[in-house]
Amino acid sequence: MAIILMRHGKPDHQSPARVSALAMEQWCEQYNLSLVSDLPPDRSRMIARQAHVIVTSTLPRALSSLEKLGMQADTSDALYSEVELPILPFSAFHLPPALWLSFWRLLWFCGYSGSVESFKSASARAKQAAQQLITLSEQGTVLLVGHGIMNKMIARELRKRGWQAEKHASSRHWSTAIYNRPFI
Repeated sequence: MAIILMRHGKPDHQSPARVSALAMEQWCEQYNLSLVSDLPPDRSRMIARQAHVIVTSTLPRALSSLEKLGMQADTSDALYSEVELPILPFSAFHLPPALWLSFWRLLWFCGYSGSVESFKSASARAKQAAQQLITLSEQGTVLLVGHGIMNKMIARELRKRGWQAEKHASSRHWSTAIYNRPFI
């Protein structure tokens, strides 16, 4: 029995060359509503087919990724959703969205959360998600179609509990991380 953490596919979301921080709020809202535009690679399909229990976050990009895999979720839960970014709404600078995202994620890791979930709270949620996945794994291999940061936080919790990584989490779309139950 294993737990497979899979990141969603590539969202069907256009990025302007440069945008203000104020406009990034709308950009993030649209990103959270976007569906997936690409098909999963054969390797991801093969790995997903090993699952006995299928779990996904409630965000459209995760749900549509599962559709692209030709699968249905046994459980869809916001517990597995991605951590939001603490956007600072000012309009003085216009930067590429990827730079804004990196800047805000760094701020979040350093303790700034503004009006969104804090790092501490997200860590507690990842701990709860890991426990839920471990419990589900008693029924067989579990597939979670989730998101980059939250999948990595869940993976960290699984490792703390002795689960062995066959393959570590990546930030690439459709990437998978596979964790096996501890033997002791």
